Amino acid sequence: MTGLHAEVAFARPEFALDVELSVAPGEVLAVLGPNGAGKSTLLSVLSGLLVPERGRVALDEHVWCDAATGAHVPAHRRGVGLLAQNALLFPRMSVLENVAFGPRSAGTPKAEARETARRWLSEVDAAEYADRRPAQVSGGQAQRIALARALAAAPRLLLLDEPLAALDVDSAPAVRGLLHRVLREQRQPTVLVTHDVLDAVVLADRVAVLVDGKIIEEGSTREVLTRPQAAFTARIAGLNLLTGVATDGGLDFGGTAIAGRSVEVARGEPAAAVFSPSAVAVHRERPDGSPRNAVPVRIDALEPRGDVVRLRAATRTPDPVVLAADVTPAAVADLRLGVGDLVFFVVKATEVAMHPVSDGSSGV
Repeated sequence: MTGLHAEVAFARPEFALDVELSVAPGEVLAVLGPNGAGKSTLLSVLSGLLVPERGRVALDEHVWCDAATGAHVPAHRRGVGLLAQNALLFPRMSVLENVAFGPRSAGTPKAEARETARRWLSEVDAAEYADRRPAQVSGGQAQRIALARALAAAPRLLLLDEPLAALDVDSAPAVRGLLHRVLREQRQPTVLVTHDVLDAVVLADRVAVLVDGKIIEEGSTREVLTRPQAAFTARIAGLNLLTGVATDGGLDFGGTAIAGRSVEVARGEPAAAVFSPSAVAVHRERPDGSPRNAVPVRIDALEPRGDVVRLRAATRTPDPVVLAADVTPAAVADLRLGVGDLVFFVVKATEVAMHPVSDGSSGV
């Protein structure tokens, strides 16, 4: 089989990583997860900076690591390209020399390495900075140059570690667009670690959600972000998620009935109900005779979001779940809403999508 295949376990006193993943040639896998989930540890194992206690890492026919046999290819011999959130350019080298560094380190003659560097600088729209020092370019320009440096070495595996996190709001969209274009033309497997769901939507073919050192859901980007299995995934996708047991035409969530749209969930099976915060109306009293869903909640926070106010509220159930509603400032004023208020989040059944979930889906 071709591509990257990893099945590894790595333990620390306060943390354990235990994952299995595969990435095909030319495919981009986005790894999403909260702080402390193990994303950086995973990249360190894939790059060879950390040796797993058990498991195996292989790229195509090359075994990079096998704990059972003691095989381990060091980081500098794996041919891994890394683009981190900080460009980490060599300050005493020119931009051209930075990009030529990888080919030169692999034994490419100087003139050929410089030609490769000029080609990649042109590819990332940074050719005009070739003779500058890193201190003479902006953050967005430096990240373009760092991408050129990573690709000029013809890596067999590309690792992107929060590549846009350090960029300002003006630079990030341009570099994201550049990554989208460049990655579509690459044939090596790529693993992207990010906190930003937009990075996954724009750049990734598949998404893996890593929580507490384990992959809790994985699939195509669209599938994972529109049909989340876990609360963390729903949150980063901007959706509300309730899990429970499927009923006829709905969901039993902690004794509360939720009606929704479903054609594939069998009665009595584990299921999830998903709806957008923008689909939620807020009422002080439960609407009488309404066919809409009304979930009793307690308001925890009010946050301004552009032209709306996002209400965060916990369900009044034995195991509270945090939900969100986007309402107008006028509605907040008319209802005199504040933290601690007991209200109802009301949503039409036609706005609620249901899908099956696996037993034990995390509520992280």
